[in-house]
Amino acid sequence: MTLEISTAQAVRYSRQINLPGIDLDGQERLLASRVLIIGIGGLGCAAAQYLATSGVGHLTLVDDDVVEVSNLQRQVLHSEATLGMLKVDSAKQALEALRPDLSLATISERLDEMALAKQVSSHDVVLDCTDNLISRNVINSACVAAEKPLVIGAAIRMEGHLFSVIPKQNTACYACLSRFFAESDLSCAEAGVLAPVVGIVGAAQALEAIKLLLKLGEPTRNGLHVFDARQFSWQRFNVTKQADCKVCS
Repeated sequence: MTLEISTAQAVRYSRQINLPGIDLDGQERLLASRVLIIGIGGLGCAAAQYLATSGVGHLTLVDDDVVEVSNLQRQVLHSEATLGMLKVDSAKQALEALRPDLSLATISERLDEMALAKQVSSHDVVLDCTDNLISRNVINSACVAAEKPLVIGAAIRMEGHLFSVIPKQNTACYACLSRFFAESDLSCAEAGVLAPVVGIVGAAQALEAIKLLLKLGEPTRNGLHVFDARQFSWQRFNVTKQADCKVCS
């Protein structure tokens, strides 16, 4: 499905339309696309704003938390004026100010497996912007079952991670990777996180989502990408699809 672009939209997105591999057809595909973002903290805020301003047609935001003052250091869609507000409502307000014609849906509760499966199946790409291993594994399973691409981000201290799952290309899934490590005992509250790190990883998630939507360039498949802010470097570690994976094999 594609949507015909208007003259005003052609002017707004002209810098992208000029790019090889996008053109008017690509921008119209973005306008017809639906992206599910789970977690509207630092990663989700960064990813959502770039997906919105790039012209993705519909975003669904999922988070059951409220805005606290400690969030404001890195969660750029929230502000002092929205303290105490549901994060999805705060983010919706900010995104609508950035782009009034954006189609937005919000879900302010944790999704059970049935509800998650329904949401995943009705979107083109899923972004996991959560902060715990259990959630990532559940979201990964839902995306593999529905054969929907998933872009996972994580950030703590001065380090970030990026990992993509593309079921229709038979890539390794997150369970192929997560089986080798346990849940971290530390959250950002205990370990800290440098604000730009979540912005870099969240923007990278948005970039990968757009590439997947447009079939543009090479997606990040079968590889864990690790960002080191101290050295300002990215490293890629190969991830092998496990023959005995209970999720994707």
